[in-house]
Amino acid sequence: METRIADLRYKEVISVADGSRFGYVGDMEIDLDSGQVRALVVPGRRRLFGLLGREEDRYIPWGAVRRFGEDIILVEGTSPRRIPRRGT
Repeated sequence: METRIADLRYKEVISVADGSRFGYVGDMEIDLDSGQVRALVVPGRRRLFGLLGREEDRYIPWGAVRRFGEDIILVEGTSPRRIPRRGT
């Protein structure tokens, strides 16, 4: 099965362990020297309809990814590391 990077934005990330839904892929971390994917980044949820900003982004290491489906990505673990949002 082929997948383009742009198609990952439409896939929901779900934990295999307990079925927790982390959200949809917003970005990827890629090692530019080797061209390998390091992690998936799921944007934090909006607080009060986005008026109070967002929670921290979730960083899911590539090694935690277990399976890609048509609509979902299954990952191992229940609590991906949170990374602070960068100021724009």
